[in-house]
Amino acid sequence: MAKARRLEWATLALMATVLVAMYFAMGASKAMQSALIEDVLSLVPAITWLVCARLEPKPPSDRWPFGHVRVMSLAFLIAAVALMGVGLFLVYESATTLLLREHPTVPPVTIFGHQVWLGWLMIAALAYSVVPPVVLGRIKQPVAQRLRDKVLHTDALMQKADWQTGLAGILGILGIGMGWWWADSTAALFIGASVLKDGFTNTRIAAAELLDGAPRELDSDDIAEEAKALKARLEEKFPGGSARMRENGRYIEAMVDGVAGPESLPPLHTLTGPDMPDWRLAKLSFCPPRPDGEGEA
Repeated sequence: MAKARRLEWATLALMATVLVAMYFAMGASKAMQSALIEDVLSLVPAITWLVCARLEPKPPSDRWPFGHVRVMSLAFLIAAVALMGVGLFLVYESATTLLLREHPTVPPVTIFGHQVWLGWLMIAALAYSVVPPVVLGRIKQPVAQRLRDKVLHTDALMQKADWQTGLAGILGILGIGMGWWWADSTAALFIGASVLKDGFTNTRIAAAELLDGAPRELDSDDIAEEAKALKARLEEKFPGGSARMRENGRYIEAMVDGVAGPESLPPLHTLTGPDMPDWRLAKLSFCPPRPDGEGEA
């Protein structure tokens, strides 16, 4: 968690320098404008994670009797929607430009008495904008996996969208220089479609988590393998019972239906097995059958 917190603060600091560089180099290029707005929206997951990381460990209270553990589920939805919003914006902007056949221009500018093609400044800014997201995204992936943190994973996807958009922008600017007016928007369109797909997938996973769906994999809507293994272990440990589970942020809560709980429950970490962290299972409860045998208690 400490490393993740440092990474998110580093993201805000480095992306702020990227925004400054992009703003001053931005011309009439749709790819540059899209990249700038995408970079602004890319700050949403990092800011959301930092806020929710402060709320998550707060103890239960009268107003919040179950604490704030589930705040990360809300943060995941916000981050996923932000990612999907970036994809929608990129697709809309680039598709509109192509349909209207807008011809972007990149004029020369005067710097210290010398005329310089603005495209070179744009390319320099875009090249710089690629470096921080590549580095930060690669570092965040293993941290997100270890923490089972879908918000951090979505943030890493946002970083991927950042550097892909930067590369697409460079190709677009070069295309404009060669007289290919459509290159700028076409590059942004392909990147937008990829970002939109990631955003839609993560929004589905976030919705499933908030609706008490079974725990999902970090990078897909499939039920997590460690959740399947935990379900099998619980049903073997408590014969006659049927286990179900849900995710609360990075934690799993499980319930075994159809059996009464044992008088002495073993420590939860002994039930997780070698395929998941021992802290992952946060709660285990039992729902015995009614005395008349009809339904659950």
